[in-house]
Amino acid sequence: MTRLDQQFTFLAEAEKLKSVTRATPIHDASRPENSGEHSWSLALYALTLAEQAPEGVSIDRVIRMLLLHDLVEIDVGDVPIHSKGGTAHGAEDILKAEAAAAERIFGLLPGDQGAQMLALWQEFEANETPDAIFAKSLDRVQPVLLNHQSGGGSWIDYDVSFTQLEERIGTKIARGAPAVWDWVRDRVEGWFAARS
Repeated sequence: MTRLDQQFTFLAEAEKLKSVTRATPIHDASRPENSGEHSWSLALYALTLAEQAPEGVSIDRVIRMLLLHDLVEIDVGDVPIHSKGGTAHGAEDILKAEAAAAERIFGLLPGDQGAQMLALWQEFEANETPDAIFAKSLDRVQPVLLNHQSGGGSWIDYDVSFTQLEERIGTKIARGAPAVWDWVRDRVEGWFAARS
């Protein structure tokens, strides 16, 4: 295979991300979001909210991470953060399956390019560098806003309380984008209070 053959093979595989259904509905609650839409949306979030990034964060790298971060869902599917029992988000077997998927998918590319993308994906997953922390914060905030816009979405499906939202997601958003979490919390807390 030529370099171009490998790149187009990877791109054809990446198209499958559009077929992965997520737990979160789109803004009008008419259907679930797909993982391709989610990745595009997050890249736009990073571009738009770049001024919220801590000093030293490279928005170009953040956008690249966000475009790549969910490609593993082609093999593993979406694992909702609020799911209970069975396949829990962050469970060891899920993490292993995602790592294997990353090796397979990025392995379709020419060696140098695949290694670079795999390293970005691993950096995002480790969530230790300033770029990854900010990227992970955006990855957590977008579904919160979709659930809020759609009238509760997966919060209703998974019987999520505001306390659970703040513990599971709010702390992760605040770690990389504290002002963003303050803004979001001010808007969503009232939705939960009205349901009590």
